[in-house]
Amino acid sequence: MHGAQPDNPTAPLRTSLVRAGLALVVIACGLSLRWYGFPLGLPAFVVKYGGSLLWATMVFLLVGVLLPKLSRMQLAAIAVLIAVVVEFSRLVHVPWLDAFRLTTSGALLLGRIFSLWNLVADLIGIVVGIWLDSRVARNRIPQPNTLNSQQAASTRE
Repeated sequence: MHGAQPDNPTAPLRTSLVRAGLALVVIACGLSLRWYGFPLGLPAFVVKYGGSLLWATMVFLLVGVLLPKLSRMQLAAIAVLIAVVVEFSRLVHVPWLDAFRLTTSGALLLGRIFSLWNLVADLIGIVVGIWLDSRVARNRIPQPNTLNSQQAASTRE
């Protein structure tokens, strides 16, 4: 199955740890963009939609942390569903939810204003998450040719 995780029993734990590490890096990048983007003179478009892109990348990675045995496409489908639900939840206005959205945590987690452009940024962010995850997985899993050359070198010694 394309995008499936290896059958190694320690692979899900290792996969989750790597994804958690990537998610922490993405969170740091997103917070840095929000805090320092305007002072550095970055355009509002980059700060706003870059933050949305990184938020969706984080969601993809965190879903992967929780469900390490699913394929990347399954993780992406769940991440898209979460992004759509969160975006459309911005159309719901109840006092407790609006109060939470006014906090820093609420603004970062749920956002404040509905925008279809956020969904576009979210979809791009999920694609970035798939790409990051596949790049890291490619470097994590020994390639068959590499493994054979290492075994051959160890038998010659």
